[in-house]
Amino acid sequence: MALTGIEIYKKLPKTNCGKCGVPTCLAFAMNLAAGKAELSSCPDVSEEVKRELAEASAPPIRPLTIGTGEQSLKIGGETVMFRHEKTFVNPPGLALLIKDSMGEEEIEEKISRFNQLQYERVGLLLRPDLIAIKEESKEPQKFAEVVKKVKEKSKNGIILMSNNSDILAAGLQVCKDDKPLIYAANKENLDNLANLAKENSCPLAVRGETIEELVELTTKLSEKGLKDLVLDSGARTLRQVLEDQTIIRRAALLKKFRALGFPTIAFPCEMTNNFMEEATVASVLIAKYAGIIVLSDLMGESLFPLLLERLNIYTDPQRPMATKEGIYEINNPGEDSPVLVTTNFSLTYFIVSGEIESSRVPAWLLVQEAEGLSVMTAWAADKFVAETIAPFVKKCGIMDKVKHKKLIIPGYAAQISGELEEELSGWEIIIGPREASHIPAFLKARQEGKK
Repeated sequence: MALTGIEIYKKLPKTNCGKCGVPTCLAFAMNLAAGKAELSSCPDVSEEVKRELAEASAPPIRPLTIGTGEQSLKIGGETVMFRHEKTFVNPPGLALLIKDSMGEEEIEEKISRFNQLQYERVGLLLRPDLIAIKEESKEPQKFAEVVKKVKEKSKNGIILMSNNSDILAAGLQVCKDDKPLIYAANKENLDNLANLAKENSCPLAVRGETIEELVELTTKLSEKGLKDLVLDSGARTLRQVLEDQTIIRRAALLKKFRALGFPTIAFPCEMTNNFMEEATVASVLIAKYAGIIVLSDLMGESLFPLLLERLNIYTDPQRPMATKEGIYEINNPGEDSPVLVTTNFSLTYFIVSGEIESSRVPAWLLVQEAEGLSVMTAWAADKFVAETIAPFVKKCGIMDKVKHKKLIIPGYAAQISGELEEELSGWEIIIGPREASHIPAFLKARQEGKK
């Protein structure tokens, strides 16, 4: 039975040091009991207490990892129903479905699209995560050959899909070291797949035709010592899958019901034959609350919006989205091109860089770390001032790229121009437009003035 906040508090050091991020040990204990904090946040708790509170401090939805290395996917670990309460933690994986009954050329094309469809945004690489290989041929060797082909051509995680333990075993012989997800244990094959997952130390998906059946299966698997489970409620309509996802999430988070405290998998690819309708279903499941979403194919026009939705939902709402600090080249700048500086608030970066690009004037854009704040907010918080901009300009390497010493600052930061000239000896500080929309005309005018 889960411990209450008071019971947890009695076992804490009661130093009220604040190192955990909240001012008192009591507040930390309450957060721990509610699943809104992790015991590791307290640096002073003893090993004995850690063991005693292991269950109370465990995330209500167990985290697990599919695959190995940089391309591995971590799912689960969520602690809230709604992202504004804290934040969602591990974004759902988007998986491409490949069937072993497909022709070799079709399989090659799908893997190629999977590898090529990736997008850079806000310093992050957005791309799909998993390849699900479904057995339809009933031939272990053919299934293993497709698994081998996928493994050779992609470094991402793999889902092995079959109800036949012998066929899954053939696939595991090829990729067991890559820790694939085995799909799916049901009431007919439970013991065989449980042994297979145990022997190969791989996560196991569980499919029930109802949530009640799912609870029965996960309880049996937990008793066998299997903890890394992924849940499939069997729903194959949007209404039912959304209802099931919500029930599972609420049971795990609000009721602390361990039998459903695992990430989920859903199959828009089995809910419709219309590809765009499939993408629409996937968009719903990104928000509520799938851990893995399996798609029949990947197309740029549908994948990019899904990746962007996932990025937005799984960005901490209490922290601004920030761009990586550094030098950004726009329109192939040279040594005579103008140099502009702004903050690393991602919206500011995209607007400013977009306006520079539309001007067609080659330019260097310096993006300074300002904790993700906009120009005005960062200036007011002393995060975008002469004392922070000058050291950044000196160390970023821009002086190796241009032969002039002219820096254009945002018009909203005009107050710092004098101080910045003192900090950057020999540099001319030019006050740019207050509004980003005026940047193209400003740059073109300066370019014309040089002619």
